[in-house]
Amino acid sequence: MTKNPFLNALAATLYIVLVSIVMNLGSKFAPREDSVIAPIAIISLFSLSAAVMGYLFGFEPAQLYFGGKKKEAVQLFLQTTAVFALFTAVFLSLLFTGIFG
Repeated sequence: MTKNPFLNALAATLYIVLVSIVMNLGSKFAPREDSVIAPIAIISLFSLSAAVMGYLFGFEPAQLYFGGKKKEAVQLFLQTTAVFALFTAVFLSLLFTGIFG
């Protein structure tokens, strides 16, 4: 991704927001009957999300690490994770204060 932990965490957050919006809209239009497609779709989404998050959080640190910049790699990963944790804390605060619900 980038060497900017804020942009990496923001990209991860935007991906989650996009998936959440699609799931919210999809639940309004999806049929309510049981189907084998629902579990397949959820497991596929989970796998896709793991790949996307792995890329967003791990690609650049892995490049740095294998390029001999181990300290920078660990620092970038931890900073990205910390910024993402802050974004997560904001969303949890909004959820528990009931501002948007």
